[in-house]
Amino acid sequence: MNDFNEKLITLLHYPNCTWNSVFQMLKKDPLLHSLKYVQTSKQLQMVFPANGKPSTVSSNETIHPDSIHNQIHQYKTNDITVITYFDKNYPNYLKEIYQPPWALFVKGDISLLEKNPKLAVVGSRQPTQYGKNAIRVLFPKLIEHNVLIVSGLANGIDALAHEYAIKNSGRTIGVIAGGLYHIYPKENINLASEMMQTQLVISEYPPDTKPERWHFPARNRIISGLSRGTFIIEAKRKSGSLITANYALNEGREVFSLPGSIFNPYSLGTNDLIQQGAKLITKAEDILEEIR
Repeated sequence: MNDFNEKLITLLHYPNCTWNSVFQMLKKDPLLHSLKYVQTSKQLQMVFPANGKPSTVSSNETIHPDSIHNQIHQYKTNDITVITYFDKNYPNYLKEIYQPPWALFVKGDISLLEKNPKLAVVGSRQPTQYGKNAIRVLFPKLIEHNVLIVSGLANGIDALAHEYAIKNSGRTIGVIAGGLYHIYPKENINLASEMMQTQLVISEYPPDTKPERWHFPARNRIISGLSRGTFIIEAKRKSGSLITANYALNEGREVFSLPGSIFNPYSLGTNDLIQQGAKLITKAEDILEEIR
């Protein structure tokens, strides 16, 4: 790890660090030359005050408490890799989104970041049998054509998407809220552990970060940002899955939607998407002809 990467990664461990605060600091000091090691919390507050706006950093100010320094150097022991925005293996598709993560904390098969095409698959945390059947029927053909499935390791459609990708000998990436040491929900800890061994799990937060409410919608931009298209399987009208679809639309990516019954509340959101221009999906070929 070079000096610049270590300083950037260290900044991301500060409690008051925001995307904008790092951006402003990099504008003033692109190579972070002015930042050195710190030992006191008082000095930390000088770098990142509570309002999240970085103060002017003099060459005498330092960063890097010993605890953060040791934590970063333990990541390798725990098979965690940190990929910064400035590294060659940072995903190109992700660089195109609004506020791309400054770093990705990843565990598993890093080569999956380079594989294409990627398809984001998200949906309700309470899927109906119809949604489950759709995954069962559509996934084998997608996997056969080497489509990599990206989802959020949440309950419901997300977990099923990962599980069916693995079941069909495919590849899958999970993007989580919070850090790698705090998998949420707990019901998916075993699935996440399996994926950390054979697939890939990603977070934009340091591993010891506990998930906060705002982490969940924020991570949706990464799910769609990694992918050529986003497939919404089931969603109510007020659903986090629609946030993912909106991110995809805003980035000019394909949006696919599974039609459903007008009497099923979990299909109202997907039907609305189709009315708004998302591609209606009835078979795997409908997706393959757009993203291959």
